[in-house]
Amino acid sequence: MRLSNSQRTFLYQATEEYAKHLHLAEQYLSTRHLSVEEGKKFHLGIVKDPLPGHESYKSRLAIPYITPSGVVDIRFRSVNDNPDEPKYMGIPGAKTTMFNAQAVLTADSYICVTEGELDTIVLSTKTNHPSIGIPGVNNWKPYYGKILDDFETVIVLADGDNPGLEFGKKLSRELTNVNLLQMPEGHDVNSIIIQEGKEWIDERIRKCLGK
Repeated sequence: MRLSNSQRTFLYQATEEYAKHLHLAEQYLSTRHLSVEEGKKFHLGIVKDPLPGHESYKSRLAIPYITPSGVVDIRFRSVNDNPDEPKYMGIPGAKTTMFNAQAVLTADSYICVTEGELDTIVLSTKTNHPSIGIPGVNNWKPYYGKILDDFETVIVLADGDNPGLEFGKKLSRELTNVNLLQMPEGHDVNSIIIQEGKEWIDERIRKCLGK
């Protein structure tokens, strides 16, 4: 369903409001080896004072989905990993899309695909490789293939688990230009960069590109 102008305005206002309080997530971001300044590049925020309808997202990390046409969605992540509450929450009825979709317009001959927003943020800020995020294999849309088919190489950085393997296999079936780079068992992009350094990812992406 296409967003109305009022819905787009509301999402923009929510993004601006929550971004004012990103400093409250400094401790959480540090566990991801991200600074507040790096988080600001993606307009992350904290829901300190929820806008109407967002009361259930209070104290969560706000992750806006921004496209060339503006903010089209916001996902909300727990920053305390309480097992009694969902890790992620989304706006009811929101249409799932690519995260960091504008990278498709600025990337050159290749683009990286990760399984989630934070992996995309970490990969983009720590390595400068153009990256987009797909929040899980079930959220892949057939038209994404038409968008990514223009690149010489699509590097899929899959998590080191069975869902990650399925994610990589699905994209390999959907696209003819995929180079699958699966993380070691139990790791995702963020955790492997924390453990091994960004050089680990850089070296393997260069190999995928034949450099």
